[in-house]
Amino acid sequence: MPSAVVSFGRVLVMGTVAVLILIAGVWASWGSAQHVMLTKGRERGTVEVTRCGGGACGGPFTPESVGARARARVVLEDSVAVAQGRSYPVVLKPGGDEAVRSGPAGVLYAWVPLGGALLLASVVVAGGLRRTRAAWVLAGAGAVLVTAAFVAV
Repeated sequence: MPSAVVSFGRVLVMGTVAVLILIAGVWASWGSAQHVMLTKGRERGTVEVTRCGGGACGGPFTPESVGARARARVVLEDSVAVAQGRSYPVVLKPGGDEAVRSGPAGVLYAWVPLGGALLLASVVVAGGLRRTRAAWVLAGAGAVLVTAAFVAV
């Protein structure tokens, strides 16, 4: 009887930890992904990166969607995916001059935190829940997502 209680407790705790890791991955990704995936009514266009520094890059915004207006400078997060002197398709976040990459590369890049959460959750599922097949599926999905984002960006 005590071993059944301990086993049930282990499954309950590790299952909760795995679910919380996945929820955190979706939460971290959704901040950018919502703007990239739900573009109806948002300002879309391109930004030519002219300057980078302090964790951000910026440049002039050229609108491509109806209702969008040109801006002298919008801010794009400085990352491996952004290089000075190049143009990128972007979507502007409402109420400001902050932009996020759009298109297939932007969608994949926005979901990278979920890919990392899938990889981390696979370790919890394999070790804590002892479900190796499910862990391999989670790890495979995370690896495919992170690799696809790396290739696309």
